[in-house]
Amino acid sequence: MSQLEFYTVLSAVWVAVAWMPYIIDRIMVRGLMAALANPSADLAPQSAWAQRAKAAHNVAIQAMVAFAPLAVIAMIRIPDDSYPGILAMTFFFGIFAHYIIYSLGIIVLRTLSFALAALSTLALGLRILGWI
Repeated sequence: MSQLEFYTVLSAVWVAVAWMPYIIDRIMVRGLMAALANPSADLAPQSAWAQRAKAAHNVAIQAMVAFAPLAVIAMIRIPDDSYPGILAMTFFFGIFAHYIIYSLGIIVLRTLSFALAALSTLALGLRILGWI
């Protein structure tokens, strides 16, 4: 498995499980049955960190929508190029760090970690186009 494949899969797995902490918080705050019910204005609000984790998870999903097709195209078009693998690694660490940092409420690092992931996606697209 190439570095590009490994970190793309790792990113997808992370996005697939990143919902768990805020759902566990929802169960702890509201109870199991209320957590399983439809959303309602009269339900207890989730913890602040869980609200931030949910927002970070949404950002990771949106970032993955842009990154994943580019990663697949790179796997097909430029399989021997090592640069996409480095970009996949920086994308993964960017979205992973963003989730943790955002959940903790650290403001400046949150934006910088997201920028790392976003710029990795941009660079991957430019690499596929042969512009870098």
